[in-house]
Amino acid sequence: MFDRIASVYDLMNSVMTAGMHHRWRERAADLARVGPGSTALDVATGTGDLAVELARRGAEVTGSDFAPAMLEIARRKAPGLSFEEGDALNLAQADDSFDAVTVGFGARNFADLDRGLSEMARVAKPGGRVVVLEITTPTKPPLSWFFKAWFDRVVPELGRLAGDPDAYTYLPSSVRRFPGPEELAARMAAAGLTDVRWILTAGGIIAIHAGTKPA
Repeated sequence: MFDRIASVYDLMNSVMTAGMHHRWRERAADLARVGPGSTALDVATGTGDLAVELARRGAEVTGSDFAPAMLEIARRKAPGLSFEEGDALNLAQADDSFDAVTVGFGARNFADLDRGLSEMARVAKPGGRVVVLEITTPTKPPLSWFFKAWFDRVVPELGRLAGDPDAYTYLPSSVRRFPGPEELAARMAAAGLTDVRWILTAGGIIAIHAGTKPA
């Protein structure tokens, strides 16, 4: 599915979020706390936008994804970064390899969320950061009403216009299945991370979680 939508993925992200997705990735990169001399792994990197944000802060970045068509776009977008095919549930990288490990809008696609989080924690260095940027479901009206109308009606219609209605019907269902902020924080802690905190932005539609691997 992700290979099918690769050519329209960036455009659809911008349309669906009014371009705000770039700002949310900037905030996720800030929480990763990387800089010159740091190393970072961006899991489920897609077309590489979060990897690019990490690199802008001076980090040496590797982007990993299982969709070759997505990676082709990422490599064109950021030829100076390293992008490789990889399985988020079985990362090829060694234990304790990166100062930061991130995932932007990809954790809800993990076939096994707990295993994916554990893999991210495994490859982080002691003292390193694990950051998860995701859509979350607001619970208070009127935003909850708008969110439901947008994701259940408008997004699938945008997907139909883009030529892949199935993919953009999957998007709302994947968001509904994904844990809320408190549960996700608990599952990150269960994966071995400490000091797990999160911020909500965009009126509560976006959650950015960050935790630290114990030293």
